[in-house]
Amino acid sequence: MKLIEKRVVLHFPGFEPLDGVAHRARYERSARQSAVVWGYSIATGAVEEGTDPVSFEVTMGDGMGSDAGDSSGWQTKSRIHMVDHDTLVRRLRAGNTLSQIIAGFRSCAEIILEGGMRRYFRHAWRFGLFFLFPFLLTALAIALTAQIAILPYGLGFSPWHMLWSGPLALCFFIFAFLPFSERFHTLHLFADWEMAVALGRMDRTDFSGWLEDRATAVRKAIDEEADEYVISSHSMGSSVAAHVIGILLEREPEIFKGKRVVFATLGSAILQCALMSSATLLRARVGLIARCPDISWLDVQCLTDSINFYKVPVVAVSGHADAPQAKMILIRVKQMLTREHYRKIRKDQLRVHRQYVLGPDLQAPFDFTLLTSGPMPASVFADPDEKRIPG
Repeated sequence: MKLIEKRVVLHFPGFEPLDGVAHRARYERSARQSAVVWGYSIATGAVEEGTDPVSFEVTMGDGMGSDAGDSSGWQTKSRIHMVDHDTLVRRLRAGNTLSQIIAGFRSCAEIILEGGMRRYFRHAWRFGLFFLFPFLLTALAIALTAQIAILPYGLGFSPWHMLWSGPLALCFFIFAFLPFSERFHTLHLFADWEMAVALGRMDRTDFSGWLEDRATAVRKAIDEEADEYVISSHSMGSSVAAHVIGILLEREPEIFKGKRVVFATLGSAILQCALMSSATLLRARVGLIARCPDISWLDVQCLTDSINFYKVPVVAVSGHADAPQAKMILIRVKQMLTREHYRKIRKDQLRVHRQYVLGPDLQAPFDFTLLTSGPMPASVFADPDEKRIPG
């Protein structure tokens, strides 16, 4: 198998409050962990000045030299473009607490009315519970707040007593519930669902304009010469990637002709948006990607990750049963981490969900750094028996 010497990576991160520079720093930390585990050498370059999206170079070698630059064996250079959507995250989180709660519940209602929740439970009931959790938690807190406010009335006291029960109720919500809810990133999840609606409906000019702008930037990156092009995406980033790559295929159907392209969706949330009845454009773009003969689609899923559609064929469920289907790669987080480490994180579903793009403790069938910067073609991750490192 011919080793990769030069690669271009377009990575679409998930819905996190991190800009491209922060994602690059996390990538460097994860890469160092991976290098120790697998025994290779790696150098992560600084952010290239003036790049948008943030770009940097990663050089990986076989560890025989003192650094990646003088390795006496194989060497792979990967230019990574972090196509983050922190601009949209900050925009959705910019309002005050009340406005964020109202926007979140409005998104919840829209998803329910468009049949999204019903389809979540039909295809992946754990994802359906993930959808409901922040709204049920907040609804319960609002109900308790109201109960505290009207407590004097319920006890038969004078309505004047609500002068103290009202402020007490407000203090409960602000100083007790909101700090408690931050353990579960409740308001952040509210914004996540607001973005899901926006990417499904595609009725917001700010989102449409931003996606068109990203497509233009990605088009330039694709012009770079490379042995392989990896388009990787995590969680909500998969819906962003599907739109951006779909836009490019709409403009130039043969844009990837003659190139080795791998589209790797990690813990994909495409169906989070695509299962809304109004998401016709997103579903059409999923079909364009699936039918592109130059793109190999790898859909990485995890049994213990409740925030993905485990064993659900994303292309078929998006309405393209007759198209080539994404190759499912089923992984286990517990195979990537030590027993003690896994025990610490297994009850934190958001942390488990992030493991796709984090560094490992152990050699495992899946490794994000090797997928995006390793010497072997990304397609080897479709076969559990293929080597991840030469030798």
